[in-house]
Amino acid sequence: MFDNLIQFIKGWYKTDDFIPLHEPRFGALDRKYVMDAIDSTFVSSVGEYVNRFERDLAKYVGSRRAIVTVNGTSALQVALRLAGVESGDEVITQPLTFIATANAIAHSNAHPIFIDVNRETLGLCPDALETFLDQCAEKRDTRTYNKVTGRRISAMVPMHTFGHPCQMERLVEVADAWGIAVVEDAAEALGSTRNGKHCGTFGRIGIFSFNGNKTITCGGGGAIVTDDEVLADRAKHLTTTAKISHPWEFVHDEIGYNYRMPNLNAALACAQLEQIDELLADKRLLAQSYAELFTNCNWVKFVEEPAGCRSNYWLNAVVLSDQKQRDAFLEKTNEAGVMTRPIWQLMTDLKMYRNFQTGPLDNARWLQERVVNIPSSARKHE
Repeated sequence: MFDNLIQFIKGWYKTDDFIPLHEPRFGALDRKYVMDAIDSTFVSSVGEYVNRFERDLAKYVGSRRAIVTVNGTSALQVALRLAGVESGDEVITQPLTFIATANAIAHSNAHPIFIDVNRETLGLCPDALETFLDQCAEKRDTRTYNKVTGRRISAMVPMHTFGHPCQMERLVEVADAWGIAVVEDAAEALGSTRNGKHCGTFGRIGIFSFNGNKTITCGGGGAIVTDDEVLADRAKHLTTTAKISHPWEFVHDEIGYNYRMPNLNAALACAQLEQIDELLADKRLLAQSYAELFTNCNWVKFVEEPAGCRSNYWLNAVVLSDQKQRDAFLEKTNEAGVMTRPIWQLMTDLKMYRNFQTGPLDNARWLQERVVNIPSSARKHE
């Protein structure tokens, strides 16, 4: 039953060697820019490639500003602070996500609330969000408070799972009605759009990741994007240790972070971003081929982009019939040298987060038992 898929993947990548889930693709341009940064001797957080990548990224996603950081988790932590999240506040997010989403909330000394996802998008469900707020929240002046805990609900963090956009228009509408800030976790969604608008730009602030397994990578790396110039300036200030500009003195006016992306990483990021259209085109072709392969298969469903969206297909995914079949699929493919992996465990099943408030999680639980990622790398053409 799984043999056709294994043979298809080996044929696609033209190898009988081990096939990873998602590996980076580097070429002559990447090497050229990295060596240029090395030759400049500006390899740390000061350098022209840092500024260039911020300009190029902002233009690509359609935001006024981008502020680059050492990774996506640090970007999200700073974004929450910029959004007004204070110690002891609560932040709504989804239980089906990579742990960095929840960890950034915890690093902000805030409390996560886990609300169910939508089966089509795999991201935060607007209906579940609205139901939870109607039942458990109340507005006091311009702020929203949890009737159960008494804490302020200051923000929400929808995450675009595997690059498939959430229903952001509805989520923003609900959040605005309750006076809750929207911080988009678009770590996996560079190149993904909903109704022509790039993920990460629906709320007041969004973040991206450029980890080694992302669509484009600079080894690590993250970014904050916003149209708010005041927030952007503050983000840059906070991520550079809150140091006031001075020719020689070290003066810092608040507790900041040493989160600035190094110029060496930014050089690689600039080269990768120049090639993103080619990378996305190859990944889309693979996704279309997967969809055709699985047509009329009653044992598996390929996860396709939601209506009105153009997904980057960062990680392709299939939905198996049940957990037993999922486990058999994982065993068979990995034994054949084709890397597959299950979707993340629910945050609410992890010991660090199991005691936080949730709504019903029927969709998240159903997906967690069935979803598997399959190889998704863009092919190398050099």
